[in-house]
Amino acid sequence: MKPILDVKALKTQFLTEYGKITAVDDVSLVVNTGETLGVVGESGCGKTVLALSIMRLVPTPPGKIVSGEILYDGRNLLSLGDEEMRRIRGKEISMIFQEPMTSLNPVIRVGDQIAEGIRLHRGVSKIEAMNRAVEMLRLVGMPSPESIAMSYPHQMSGGMRQRVMIAMALCCDPRLMLADEPTTALDVTIQAQIIDLIDRLKKKAGSSVILITHDLGVIADAAQMVAVMYAGQIVEYGSVSELFLNPFHPYTVGLLESTPKIFGHSLPGGYLKTIPGAVPDMFRLPAGCRFQDRCVHVMDICREQAPEVKEKQLGRLVRCWIYS
Repeated sequence: MKPILDVKALKTQFLTEYGKITAVDDVSLVVNTGETLGVVGESGCGKTVLALSIMRLVPTPPGKIVSGEILYDGRNLLSLGDEEMRRIRGKEISMIFQEPMTSLNPVIRVGDQIAEGIRLHRGVSKIEAMNRAVEMLRLVGMPSPESIAMSYPHQMSGGMRQRVMIAMALCCDPRLMLADEPTTALDVTIQAQIIDLIDRLKKKAGSSVILITHDLGVIADAAQMVAVMYAGQIVEYGSVSELFLNPFHPYTVGLLESTPKIFGHSLPGGYLKTIPGAVPDMFRLPAGCRFQDRCVHVMDICREQAPEVKEKQLGRLVRCWIYS
């Protein structure tokens, strides 16, 4: 299967008044055509910065992509000029942002916000663009799409605003869509509807999706491949079915053991396991493995030298000294 996106050794840094932070560090991943890749990890692990780096939307300054390659359909996005990137962004690669209330302009009707991208990338008239915007609102399941198109973001619920964001991301039939926690702050029923909607529209358009979330349940339902991130690095990568049945990295094991099960809890007595400790300070990362202070399998070498990514099985990658 031909990859539509191939990220190689990507590194993104931010220069702050307190020092330099490497928010994305040596990240490599592949997204195949028609595939959904889930990116999972705790808050602050670099998931959103990874998506913004792929879109070339990292604010500069203070952020900067310092090394690596982002190959989209064989083209390195990091070598393109701003104008070339603007032609790709929104048309071929789109993004559903995490907070629709802050991503949508509060003083512009949602129909006009969707139509703006259609006019920019397709060169159609204002009326044609608005008709397409209404069509997209109908496609994402909005009641009375003509009325919704004339509404402002504050007049809609969180689930409706998220559907507007999806309509905006899909209005130009992109080949790759980045969904940054599209179900955050939504109730469980709406979450399921949004994930199902993204999956149906992906299949209808033949698109690929990078689904960013901290919810392993969402990954299990919607993705075929999964990358587990911790402190700016991918620590495990593989198919969803294999990773859930046989996780390798101690962090992945901890995430799965801290997730409630439908038929009982992880431990007798009704208690869930927790991962001890906290994510390391990104300004003062420890020497060696970044998970060392929270790992039950920590060894001397873990505190002295950072582990490299190893292929333990075909298609299964892990960053841990246990397997080196």
